[in-house]
Amino acid sequence: MLIREATSEDAAACADIYTPYVTDTVISFEDDPPSAAEMARRIAEAHAWFVLDDDGHTAGFAYAHPFAERAAYRWSCETSIYLERGRRRTGAGRALYETLFERLREHGFCRAFAGMTLPNDASAGLHRALGFEPSGVYRRVGWKHGAWRDVAWVQKDLHATNGCASPPAPLT
Repeated sequence: MLIREATSEDAAACADIYTPYVTDTVISFEDDPPSAAEMARRIAEAHAWFVLDDDGHTAGFAYAHPFAERAAYRWSCETSIYLERGRRRTGAGRALYETLFERLREHGFCRAFAGMTLPNDASAGLHRALGFEPSGVYRRVGWKHGAWRDVAWVQKDLHATNGCASPPAPLT
């Protein structure tokens, strides 16, 4: 398996991986799966986006995008990861995330955040194993599949922030 930067050519495969998370679970709060064109737009606008390439087959992806709009948040990012079914507990998630974290560190990001709909033991376990720490829970914040859902937020230090005053380098 190879982890590489995503391109617009990966958009349809990423959309295919993501679709069951939208339609069949409460993991994603989207109601309608994004098209390949929308996924290509998201790839282009992300801080970083990596795919898991298994002999020419895209089997998962991880990405980071801005945490929030305000300038004070520019050292922080929000991360997400999605694997095709059957890829959990194979090391694929860890490998994707570690590659993503390295790129974010190279560009000066200090903190990564991730949100997960509760309950989600697989995601909670992966994030905990990668050094994310709890930062809070938004109670009954999203309505999906006929019920209110909680979202747990976790965070990971990528760089020490003492003395950090320069914004992250542009990601190109």
